[in-house]
Amino acid sequence: MTSEEIGKLQAYFRRLFGNDLLQVRARPKKDDSCELYKEDEFLGVIYKDEDEDYNFSMAILDVDLD
Repeated sequence: MTSEEIGKLQAYFRRLFGNDLLQVRARPKKDDSCELYKEDEFLGVIYKDEDEDYNFSMAILDVDLD
């Protein structure tokens, strides 16, 4: 993804969740996706599909629910 796309996605997630600590970061060796973090905590992956849309994937571990 381009730095412009990453910036737009970061602004979107910050606005959506009302949290300026969220960061969208490029993935090493991958150009079709990026990662969402809250400070240093990994939250999920954002993929760009063939229709130029974005999909956010977040795994929730059982231990996180306790």
